[in-house]
Amino acid sequence: MSPERSSSRRRRAAADDPQDASALLNNWYDHPRALFCGGNEVQLLRGGRELFPAMCEAMAAAQHEVWLATYIFHDDDAGRLVADALLAAAARGVKVHVVVDGFGSKASLPALYEWFRGTGVELAVFRPVRRWWTLLQPGQLRRLHQKLCVVDAALGFVGGINVIDDHNDLNHGHTDTPRLDFAVALRGPVVGPVQQTVGAMWSRAAFGHDWPEEMKALARSSEPVARVRGLLRRLRITPPLKNQLCSDAERPVRAAFVVRDNLRQRRAIERSYVDALRRARTRIDLVSPYFYPGHLFRRTLRDAARRGVQVRLLLQGKLDYRIAGLAAQVLYDELLRHGVRIFEYMPAFLHAKVALVDEEWATVGSSNIDPLSLLLNLEANVMVRDRDFTRELAAEFEAAIADSREVQAVHLRSRGFWGALRRGFVAWGAHVYLRVAGITGRY
Repeated sequence: MSPERSSSRRRRAAADDPQDASALLNNWYDHPRALFCGGNEVQLLRGGRELFPAMCEAMAAAQHEVWLATYIFHDDDAGRLVADALLAAAARGVKVHVVVDGFGSKASLPALYEWFRGTGVELAVFRPVRRWWTLLQPGQLRRLHQKLCVVDAALGFVGGINVIDDHNDLNHGHTDTPRLDFAVALRGPVVGPVQQTVGAMWSRAAFGHDWPEEMKALARSSEPVARVRGLLRRLRITPPLKNQLCSDAERPVRAAFVVRDNLRQRRAIERSYVDALRRARTRIDLVSPYFYPGHLFRRTLRDAARRGVQVRLLLQGKLDYRIAGLAAQVLYDELLRHGVRIFEYMPAFLHAKVALVDEEWATVGSSNIDPLSLLLNLEANVMVRDRDFTRELAAEFEAAIADSREVQAVHLRSRGFWGALRRGFVAWGAHVYLRVAGITGRY
């Protein structure tokens, strides 16, 4: 066995061992896959109707700091509710940092600046889009898609829910039925990596604006060492508050926080998915509004179905972007022929990104199963190994399936010349998009 392959197996074993995982938690970012640790509490939250009150309650009790990162922070009633909680915390002297994506929150940025200016809420914008041609610049297609919040380094929120009303769709207006989406509230050691990530995102966005000025000031300074220390203090992330964390016996849930970025964690979420899918013995239930996985992911799903695993995909039935629906549909015939069952969610827009494998593995997060999430955007998911949590999420999945229509092979139009043309068009479009974004290689 080669040293590289042996080292890879040791890393996987460490990720599966709860004792090693706890010891290596501070080095989680160095691991290319999910690094699980015990001693956590994980609560499932359904939509903004459950997430926003929980976040606001945590902010109302904050004593030290609040960090928030989101793709969309909209200026509607839900956004105002969260903004008021942030403002109230800042007014009490709590350090409040908010980072939003410059494209996702572009329409609401004037309102956010008005709400937070001079209040103590530190707002940073990740890759602002000042003109349409800004998107043609290198790296601009890679967006901050994470939805993270951490209060006092002890309570974290991770999921796929933007700060926007559940009934409000930016492209289609008000909807009678709320979109389907999920998040989780976290306590325990897994909050540490969440805190590090949201803090790093804020610092990256903030320094992207004022770093040149800091460097000029450093060059002019008569005390460069002191100024460097000041810069490091601005980057420092407060460690978890140990007196607020309970023992493993009180919070036994094993969980892992996994990100996708453009540094060391380029394929971490995809690898974690594939690892779990390969271990499946009875079922795989996967929910993703945007679904266009690469060859490895599709092959893993096909292999699971071929060995007798029940594989069910819940995808959009009510399309918010037609091109995204087309991309998923060109894969239907391939997956159905190998025994994968496909359902389309009909009551409302689908925004959830969750998955279940067997009886005790689940994930909730921001990552879709498409090139944008798996190869471009900054994403964040929580992986959970716990029967009770998986059972609760499975009940939500079954309820959504009951409101969905199953895709039958006889209804497809993906065969023959026109089907091949559609598949080729989508594959070419995905390839061009990734090349423009600076991604090369096989997908």
